[in-house]
Amino acid sequence: MHALAAPPRAEIERPAATAQEDGTAHTVRQIPEACTRIEGRFTGEAAKPYAIALVRTHPQCQPRAVFLDADKVTPSTAAGWVLNEVVRIPSARCPSRQAMIEIWRKPAGQTLSLDGQGQSRVYLQDAKAQAAAGRLAALPAYSATLGVTGKTCRER
Repeated sequence: MHALAAPPRAEIERPAATAQEDGTAHTVRQIPEACTRIEGRFTGEAAKPYAIALVRTHPQCQPRAVFLDADKVTPSTAAGWVLNEVVRIPSARCPSRQAMIEIWRKPAGQTLSLDGQGQSRVYLQDAKAQAAAGRLAALPAYSATLGVTGKTCRER
């Protein structure tokens, strides 16, 4: 008999979020690097009890990372992804139910040089020269998977 591998430990650990009512949209997590906010809501439907949507944070935000569809990239530690955070959101109507959103991060593999102030800076002329030479660095990536745990509660 083989022992099951322990799930990876998340980089960020927080307690469960505040319980949310059915139909109320709420922010699950913001990812400023990707100019994205993950918005979630309990649907009240048995077939799909929780839904998430990606919302752009600002029309002029310039992303420094991409957000990829988990169904297309299948994030896992074996594929080079890092479990960044597991967000748990309980249902206010059904306390035994929790939405569980895994946020995955894939580093770009680039080394960033820091200036004297400890900041990584991109200078316009340098970026234009890199683009002209076809040497643009890969962007870090994020993805999210959704699961729902706990027993289904009866309708009131």
